[in-house]
Amino acid sequence: MTTRHDSNGASDVITPPAMLGVLGGGQLGRYFVLAARTMGYRTTVLEPDPGSPAGAVADVHLVAAYDDPAALEQLAATCAVVTTEFENAPAEAMAQLAARIPVRPSPAALATTQDRIAEKQFLDDIGVGVAPYVVIVTDADLADAAGFSFPAILKTARLGYDGKGQIRCAYATDLAAAWDELGRVPCVLEQRLPLDRELSLVLARTADGRVACYPVSQNQHVHGILDVSYTPANLPGTAPADAAELCTYIAEELQFVGVMAVEMFVVGRDVLVNELAPRPHNSGHYTLDACLTSQFEQQVRAICGLALGDTKLVVPGVAMVNLLGQLWADGEPRWQNVLGNSAAHLHLYGKSEPRAGRKMGHLTVTTGTAMGATSLARRLRKQLGAG
Repeated sequence: MTTRHDSNGASDVITPPAMLGVLGGGQLGRYFVLAARTMGYRTTVLEPDPGSPAGAVADVHLVAAYDDPAALEQLAATCAVVTTEFENAPAEAMAQLAARIPVRPSPAALATTQDRIAEKQFLDDIGVGVAPYVVIVTDADLADAAGFSFPAILKTARLGYDGKGQIRCAYATDLAAAWDELGRVPCVLEQRLPLDRELSLVLARTADGRVACYPVSQNQHVHGILDVSYTPANLPGTAPADAAELCTYIAEELQFVGVMAVEMFVVGRDVLVNELAPRPHNSGHYTLDACLTSQFEQQVRAICGLALGDTKLVVPGVAMVNLLGQLWADGEPRWQNVLGNSAAHLHLYGKSEPRAGRKMGHLTVTTGTAMGATSLARRLRKQLGAG
């Protein structure tokens, strides 16, 4: 392993055949491992599921809890850097690793992005617009929230994703029951807004502050789960550059290292940040087939201090549709209907158990326009034979 050290003694360049560690074994970790292996790195995945998609392709799969002392010791002893494929890695475990080896993103950045209350307060503090919200932690907070503007969405501060941990409240009278249903855990109550667009931007940042932004994606969700994402987004004038500037500012203020996605709402002339994802993102899957450098190769480059890759599109338009478990309701989907189309790129994650709402794979379509790609991707998915 060859490294270069900065003035503080911390390694800022990590080269093959170094061992890279990742907490989490899902599809995001799988693509990270594949990108790292292609570049000549070795990988260790810490993931309690013995059948995890990432563990299946890693050099080493530690089948243990994320805070298991022996597993953390092995990561610290064998890895040159550790990253994560999800935001909810135990903060204490990440801090324990960070005392011995580089952890990118840092435990502090993860602590901010894994808690909606901390994240919104951070964005408020740096002057970035968010949807109107109030924090609910106590019965007094609940009583005060009766004067909030409804309709609204009550979201748990931690562990919510893909629509989980969220309840819509049409009226103030719905709030108490919703909080009870969520277990009376700390929550954020957000005002529901008339959205013109849902956008996301994936970027990478190195420890020495270099940043590379991917094109903005436009997203559509169904039941809280991303359904369709297409790129480039339908934005006027300087809006894409403005979005890149905003997201770069957020990453710099967070002192973020790695790959991050910023989810945004467009409401009239306002751009509001919805959430920060401190990892590659579902809406960035298009980069596997439509960019010179995928978001996963970029994650390797960013955490290892390498030159960041080119993020430009190599096709005029691209769309991604998720393939959820319900597609398997009547048996194996009819893959021949997709694989017979040269514009389509099928990605399956190696998950053995299809369940409704579970992301089993995705389909990317590259064509002459983003809207044309979106239309074709939807048609092809339908032809798979959803139950």
